[in-house]
Amino acid sequence: MTLPIPAHFDPDGASRVWRVPYAERATHARAWADTHGVGPACEDARRTCLLLVDCQNTFCLPDHELFVAGRSGRGAIDDNIRLARLIYGHLDSITEIVATFDTHTALQIFHPLFWVDPTGNHPVGGQTVITPEDIDGGVWRPNPAVTLPGRDPAWTARYARHYVRRLAEGRYALLVWPYHAMVGGIGHALVSTIEEAVFFHSVARATSPRVEFKGLNALTEHYSVLAPEVTDDHDGQPVAAANTALVDHLLAFDRIVIAGQAKSHCVAWTVHDLLDAITARDPGLAARVTLLDDCSSPVVIPGVADFTDQAERAYASFADAGMRRVPTTDF
Repeated sequence: MTLPIPAHFDPDGASRVWRVPYAERATHARAWADTHGVGPACEDARRTCLLLVDCQNTFCLPDHELFVAGRSGRGAIDDNIRLARLIYGHLDSITEIVATFDTHTALQIFHPLFWVDPTGNHPVGGQTVITPEDIDGGVWRPNPAVTLPGRDPAWTARYARHYVRRLAEGRYALLVWPYHAMVGGIGHALVSTIEEAVFFHSVARATSPRVEFKGLNALTEHYSVLAPEVTDDHDGQPVAAANTALVDHLLAFDRIVIAGQAKSHCVAWTVHDLLDAITARDPGLAARVTLLDDCSSPVVIPGVADFTDQAERAYASFADAGMRRVPTTDF
């Protein structure tokens, strides 16, 4: 059974930033739960986790840095309208919400400040790909003006070459991203429509969301919340580690439902790493995972890049492994 959507929900709010009126929503949430017989999450016999990947302003709003438009041009906006409706409509069966936050500072290996060309110019965020050949040819090098704690310039130069090669051999070449999801900034926050729904869930079900930050490590990208892109340096020494605690937490639920942005990047690689963990433990656990097909969109930059087909291939492989792909109407 689907619960009624609370009267405060405004689909138009999914395209802008606004302040959630917490006290008012808390009062409404308690009354709404009483009216519809919604009990506390701790009483759930079948425990469901809703994993929200990077539902942040930086990815979800058109005037922010990395809006995930999809081919429709409204991708993340429409995704979040459907996602908020799902949270409200199935609030009684969602035991816990886990929200991931892409979290960055200016000085990171995938931001312009880290790199310079021979004349000292920084690359253009969102338009510059750095290849191993660029490093070897001197097209780009680490910015000599920056200092990484405990690292000298020679180490940084060796690591940068190692890092770019590792990426080229793996998921993506190094794309220098625009500054985005800056910690403490407006882009880092949950998009208001989803923040409101998560808060309403917390009060109505007497529980707190679990918050997971990823991406603060200056030495590696972190598309997946479960594992960084690169874990060791050129000497084989660790620079980052997988989030095994979160894997354990997720797999303790009877059902794991996944949505967020972007379908082609952070969502796809989170699911990929979760599937790797499942395969290593018990392939049958894949049946616990539900992918909300209409609550995630791929990165599409007209005339530059379109990752729609890559996202579809990834999701098809997840379904082949036993995960369930559904629209919100079939939740």
